[in-house]
Amino acid sequence: MSDHKDNLNGASCRVRDMGGQAVMEGVMMRSGKATAVTVRRPDGTLVTKRTPFTAPKDRHPWMGKPFIRGVVNMATMLYFGMNTLEDSTKMLGLLDEEPTKFEKWLARKLGKGIDKVVMGTAIVLAVLLSIGLFIAIPAWVENLLNSAHMSAVGYTLLGGLVKILILMGYMAAVALVPDVRRTFQYHGAEHKSVHCYESALPLTPENARTFSRLHPRCGTAFLLIVFSISILLFLALNILVPIDNYFLRVLFHLAMLPIVAGTSYEVLMGLAHSDSRAARILRWPGLQMQRLTTREPDLSMLECAIVSVNVVQYGIPEHAQRTPEGWAILHDYRESEKGYVPPAKEEPAAEPAEAAEGTEKTDGTEASGKAPEETENRASA
Repeated sequence: MSDHKDNLNGASCRVRDMGGQAVMEGVMMRSGKATAVTVRRPDGTLVTKRTPFTAPKDRHPWMGKPFIRGVVNMATMLYFGMNTLEDSTKMLGLLDEEPTKFEKWLARKLGKGIDKVVMGTAIVLAVLLSIGLFIAIPAWVENLLNSAHMSAVGYTLLGGLVKILILMGYMAAVALVPDVRRTFQYHGAEHKSVHCYESALPLTPENARTFSRLHPRCGTAFLLIVFSISILLFLALNILVPIDNYFLRVLFHLAMLPIVAGTSYEVLMGLAHSDSRAARILRWPGLQMQRLTTREPDLSMLECAIVSVNVVQYGIPEHAQRTPEGWAILHDYRESEKGYVPPAKEEPAAEPAEAAEGTEKTDGTEASGKAPEETENRASA
């Protein structure tokens, strides 16, 4: 089979999008009206869960309008992304550990479960870290350079460069953590499986592994576009409305975030679905950035991603064994395929009729199966 790694690095994707994310020891996929999460437990089994999903634009059509949908999509990704991470840790059994005394105390004070307290704390810390790294520090650099009487063009471009360097350094640093590196491998498995699905090839690990681990719609590419759009936007605004106060500069960056996110989403989707030369050139940096957040997966990781693709399309296999929580347990990725028929159980072999008759004492026959004449002859001998 030919290798698709090179010819898909810059190619656009089908309008029928399927997206997902890597989770702890697994992959989540979302398409249409459902999401599916599949993880591989230490015993090698695949545990999968399917959840109905209604996009915000289906409930409120105005949320699907251009530029607004980008902001809504970013908020949705953050919310469901954290919930998906929580689901994956539950499915792996990682939340069964005894909580600490502090976690118990905090749960009593807040009146919430331990898992919600832990997840809420993680969200707050992640938001604070993001604001500190990508808004507060670059804004401080801009303010410092502005105080040194650098031009608006100079300090805006350097502040934007600091954002991108922090992002790249952060991604490279977290990849050194073994668990994160494995998650990046599952990220690669997600991309390869989506490429295989969008190319309408049979969804097998062998087919999926031939595709690129880089994908035009990846969130990593979205982040790079966000930073690039913010540089251009803040460049224009810094020239028109210079801000000398540091705290006002930070608040200004925060206030402009929805506009940047909405614009960046439209740019991302436009580039992802275009085959023009300009689109290929413009999406190339985002594809290369994904080399920091994806790694080559092994076949078992591709199987996990394929199960999520199949389950989100066809549902949970009816024959699958269930956990007490209702999650399905699969032993092979093929069990998630449409039309899969489990092998018939083998019936225990019946005893031969002659052997069965030989054990009965009928018409003078001994239990040993010998005829009466044979017994008499042996006795006379």
